[in-house]
Amino acid sequence: MPRIARRSVIGAATALPLVYVNRIARAQTLSLSFSSWLPPKHPIVENAYRPWIRQIEEATSGRVQIRILAQPLGGPPAHFDLVKDGVADLGYSLHSFVPGDRFLLQRVGEFSFLGDDAEALSVAYWRAFKKHLENADEHRGVKLLALYTHGPGNIHTKPKPVREPADMQGLRFRVPGGHASDLVQALGGVPIQAPAGQIYEMLSRGVADGVTITYEAITSFKLTEQVRFTTTLPGGIYNTTWFVVMNRAKWDALADKDKEAIEKLSGEAFARLVGKAWNEADRAAIEQMKAAGIQIFEGSPALVKAVKAASDALEAKWAEQARARGVDGKAVLAEIRAATGVRLPT
Repeated sequence: MPRIARRSVIGAATALPLVYVNRIARAQTLSLSFSSWLPPKHPIVENAYRPWIRQIEEATSGRVQIRILAQPLGGPPAHFDLVKDGVADLGYSLHSFVPGDRFLLQRVGEFSFLGDDAEALSVAYWRAFKKHLENADEHRGVKLLALYTHGPGNIHTKPKPVREPADMQGLRFRVPGGHASDLVQALGGVPIQAPAGQIYEMLSRGVADGVTITYEAITSFKLTEQVRFTTTLPGGIYNTTWFVVMNRAKWDALADKDKEAIEKLSGEAFARLVGKAWNEADRAAIEQMKAAGIQIFEGSPALVKAVKAASDALEAKWAEQARARGVDGKAVLAEIRAATGVRLPT
């Protein structure tokens, strides 16, 4: 065989495997879309979700790559179904944003006096879910990757402080839904459910007199000019539960070793990561709130007593509904409070 022809054959023979190797490499890399509705610079996005994504990419040697979209693919209440239907590959939201009783059992992490530490409460909630709530399959249709809570929810007002139970009467509060909404109403306030992004406008236009939200949200949503008073209660006046989910078909397409890597970084590990981020954000926000002249004080014993009475009634009602679904709600709540160290006021 002539030298040139022989070289051509050898070159073709050695080049072909490289083509197939490249094709295999591309086939093994899964690029996933992540729909995020919090502000891009929100401390939870910056200090929890982005580090988690980097951890996943590193743990899978780049085989799984996650891209946070520049804009969310829908409103916060729609994110569970957006992921379930494959519009987004990953997403997150609050259970209380979803209408109806679809996530009834997850309200266990919303009640008053649950904890002042987001990390401790998030871990306690995840463990309680795995032990008591997972079999109810409320997150069916998706791959549940993580659950968590934020820091303690507080009462923030503009026209006047809330020190006593009577101060709640007639005040209009933006609420995230769920227990916070029911509690505000039970205390004589007027709950208005709306996304966090609308709070500034609601307060500035006088549509709302106050908001039930975390310390962190006051600075993240630039509310220091719209809030003058903050009332705190031991363990928080309320909390919220959050989910992180992945499209089931995309999850099933992963190699077993990548599934294992992602699960190690999710669940309780993510609850700790996001809880620490929220604690840091709350501490920073408190300093900024004080610098802005916002008065922060503890609710009076009478207010604590009124909140406990209202919350007890709401807990009892929920516990009956949970029992109908095979869950001892009172026992799960007691377990969570024991884990976070909260002592209920008498």
